[in-house]
Amino acid sequence: MTFQELEEALSIFGLERQATLGEIKTRHRELVKRYHPDARSTTKPPDAREEREIRRINAAYRLLLAYISAYSFSFSKEEFYRQNPEERLQHQFGNDPLWGNGWS
Repeated sequence: MTFQELEEALSIFGLERQATLGEIKTRHRELVKRYHPDARSTTKPPDAREEREIRRINAAYRLLLAYISAYSFSFSKEEFYRQNPEERLQHQFGNDPLWGNGWS
Protein backbone atom coordinates (compact mmCIF):
# COMPACT_ATOMS: atom_id res chain seq x y z
CA MET A 1 0.00 0.00 0.00
CA THR A 2 1.30 3.44 -0.89
CA PHE A 3 0.31 6.82 0.49
CA GLN A 4 -1.08 7.73 -2.91
CA GLU A 5 -3.38 4.68 -2.81
CA LEU A 6 -4.50 5.67 0.68
CA GLU A 7 -5.29 9.21 -0.46
CA GLU A 8 -7.19 7.89 -3.46
CA ALA A 9 -9.28 5.65 -1.19
CA LEU A 10 -10.09 8.64 1.01
CA SER A 11 -11.07 10.70 -2.03
CA ILE A 12 -13.37 7.92 -3.29
CA PHE A 13 -15.10 8.05 0.08
CA GLY A 14 -15.00 11.84 0.20
CA LEU A 15 -13.34 11.84 3.62
CA GLU A 16 -10.71 14.06 5.18
CA ARG A 17 -7.31 12.80 6.31
CA GLN A 18 -8.57 12.37 9.86
CA ALA A 19 -11.56 10.05 9.72
CA THR A 20 -12.87 7.66 12.31
CA LEU A 21 -13.71 4.03 11.71
CA GLY A 22 -17.37 4.89 12.20
CA GLU A 23 -17.20 7.57 9.49
CA ILE A 24 -15.54 5.13 7.09
CA LYS A 25 -18.17 2.45 7.71
CA THR A 26 -21.05 4.92 7.40
CA ARG A 27 -19.72 6.35 4.16
CA HIS A 28 -19.16 2.84 2.74
CA ARG A 29 -22.77 1.94 3.53
CA GLU A 30 -24.01 5.12 1.81
CA LEU A 31 -21.94 4.52 -1.32
CA VAL A 32 -22.89 0.86 -1.58
CA LYS A 33 -26.57 1.75 -1.28
CA ARG A 34 -26.16 4.29 -4.06
CA TYR A 35 -24.19 2.15 -6.53
CA HIS A 36 -25.09 -1.46 -5.76
CA PRO A 37 -26.93 -3.14 -8.64
CA ASP A 38 -29.48 -4.77 -6.31
CA ALA A 39 -30.50 -1.35 -4.96
CA ARG A 40 -31.81 -0.23 -8.35
CA SER A 41 -35.55 -0.02 -8.80
CA THR A 42 -35.40 -0.87 -12.50
CA THR A 43 -35.13 -4.32 -13.96
CA LYS A 44 -32.36 -3.34 -16.37
CA PRO A 45 -29.05 -5.09 -15.80
CA PRO A 46 -26.32 -2.91 -14.27
CA ASP A 47 -24.07 -1.16 -16.73
CA ALA A 48 -20.28 -1.43 -16.78
CA ARG A 49 -19.81 1.98 -15.10
CA GLU A 50 -21.86 0.95 -12.05
CA GLU A 51 -19.97 -2.33 -11.77
CA ARG A 52 -16.61 -0.51 -11.91
CA GLU A 53 -17.77 2.01 -9.32
CA ILE A 54 -18.92 -0.62 -6.81
CA ARG A 55 -15.61 -2.45 -7.29
CA ARG A 56 -13.68 0.80 -6.67
CA ILE A 57 -15.73 1.48 -3.53
CA ASN A 58 -15.16 -2.01 -2.13
CA ALA A 59 -11.44 -1.94 -2.98
CA ALA A 60 -11.08 1.45 -1.25
CA TYR A 61 -12.94 0.10 1.79
CA ARG A 62 -10.68 -2.95 2.01
CA LEU A 63 -7.59 -0.73 1.72
CA LEU A 64 -8.77 1.62 4.47
CA LEU A 65 -9.64 -1.27 6.77
CA ALA A 66 -6.25 -2.88 6.12
CA TYR A 67 -4.53 0.40 7.01
CA ILE A 68 -6.56 0.79 10.19
CA SER A 69 -6.04 -2.81 11.28
CA ALA A 70 -2.26 -2.40 10.97
CA TYR A 71 -2.34 0.68 13.22
CA SER A 72 -1.62 0.04 16.87
CA PHE A 73 -3.81 1.96 19.25
CA SER A 74 -2.40 3.58 22.34
CA PHE A 75 -4.54 3.71 25.45
CA SER A 76 -1.96 5.51 27.55
CA LYS A 77 -2.82 8.48 29.70
CA GLU A 78 -0.58 10.74 27.62
CA GLU A 79 -2.30 9.75 24.37
CA PHE A 80 -5.72 10.22 25.94
CA TYR A 81 -4.87 13.74 27.06
CA ARG A 82 -3.31 14.54 23.68
CA GLN A 83 -6.53 13.56 21.91
CA ASN A 84 -8.78 15.22 24.51
CA PRO A 85 -7.30 18.64 25.30
CA GLU A 86 -10.26 19.72 27.44
CA GLU A 87 -9.72 16.77 29.76
CA ARG A 88 -5.99 17.52 29.85
CA LEU A 89 -6.71 21.09 30.96
CA GLN A 90 -9.20 19.86 33.55
CA HIS A 91 -6.63 17.37 34.85
CA GLN A 92 -3.84 19.93 34.82
CA PHE A 93 -5.69 22.94 36.27
CA GLY A 94 -8.87 21.49 37.79
CA ASN A 95 -7.71 21.78 41.40
CA ASP A 96 -6.01 25.13 40.98
CA PRO A 97 -7.84 27.75 43.11
CA LEU A 98 -7.44 30.42 40.43
CA TRP A 99 -8.49 28.36 37.40
CA GLY A 100 -10.21 25.27 38.79
CA ASN A 101 -13.35 26.75 40.28
CA GLY A 102 -14.97 27.66 36.95
CA TRP A 103 -14.81 24.17 35.45
CA SER A 104 -17.94 22.12 35.26
